[in-house]
Amino acid sequence: MIGIVYKSTGSWYTVKAEDGVFYECRIKGKFRIQGIKSTNPVAVGDSVTFDIEKIGDETIGIITKIAKRKNYIIRKSVNLSKQTHIIAANLDQAFLMATLNNPPTSTSFIDRFLVTSEAYHIPVTILFNKVDTYTEEELVEVKYLAALYRKIGYNCIGISAATGKNIDQVKALMLNKTSMFSGHSGVGKSTLVNTIEPKLTLKTKKISVQHLQGQHTTTFAEMFDLDMGARIIDTPGIKGFGIVDMEKEEIGDYFPEFFKLKQNCKFNNCLHLEEPNCAIKNALETDDIAWSRYRSYVQMINGEDENYRTDIYGEKK
Repeated sequence: MIGIVYKSTGSWYTVKAEDGVFYECRIKGKFRIQGIKSTNPVAVGDSVTFDIEKIGDETIGIITKIAKRKNYIIRKSVNLSKQTHIIAANLDQAFLMATLNNPPTSTSFIDRFLVTSEAYHIPVTILFNKVDTYTEEELVEVKYLAALYRKIGYNCIGISAATGKNIDQVKALMLNKTSMFSGHSGVGKSTLVNTIEPKLTLKTKKISVQHLQGQHTTTFAEMFDLDMGARIIDTPGIKGFGIVDMEKEEIGDYFPEFFKLKQNCKFNNCLHLEEPNCAIKNALETDDIAWSRYRSYVQMINGEDENYRTDIYGEKK
């Protein structure tokens, strides 16, 4: 049988077969030794082939094959630095939810997510959530950030999952597509999904006041079919986003505004660091490239992980 993985708990996979029936499946041990250095060889969104087995009164599926992925979004595994974690596969688009505070989303985190999405050809829309809670000064800050990313070419929408502001715009983008929602814990992913499809009633938790961080409510990635004709993948809150499988020389190519200018650099192999006549560094001086983006790039080039605490513009604290 052929189906799509809707939920992964690490050892069990909920698979929706072509006939619409859901099966609880396991994987054959060999998947773990096929050179897949991922903590989860099968990810939500994967198309899989599986056999049905009867064990007593129970019917379970055994996944025997994973179809080639159209794309996937990946990050360093939190606990096992040499391994990776595939967050979801076969996406049409991703929505990155960001908040100015409660909890703060740094530009460093946003940029790492965007770079990984660029590398795997996944279009991203940035949703600046909780706009109903900001002061006038904070709204100016959000508008500045949205303008920064729109200039690069990213779609940005200011929303309120709590009040429903601009949720219709998000719904329109989702029609007939498989969309992943991602971001830190507490940015409002589950609240947004509940607003879009109230019958799902995903669990939500309040922000931890002490640390101004969200508390993890989604433990595993899970896909849902929506009445409006779309699929949504809700993901666990991500604290840091370590990039993987990228050579230093290619990281700049996943910054669209760098890629556009790099042909004007004096050296073909310019890393935009200390080299003379660098078009990217010249563009910094004329404000054609944002300093926050350049700082994110340098962090990635230097192999610095994003797990340290940063302010909104990615400055270390």
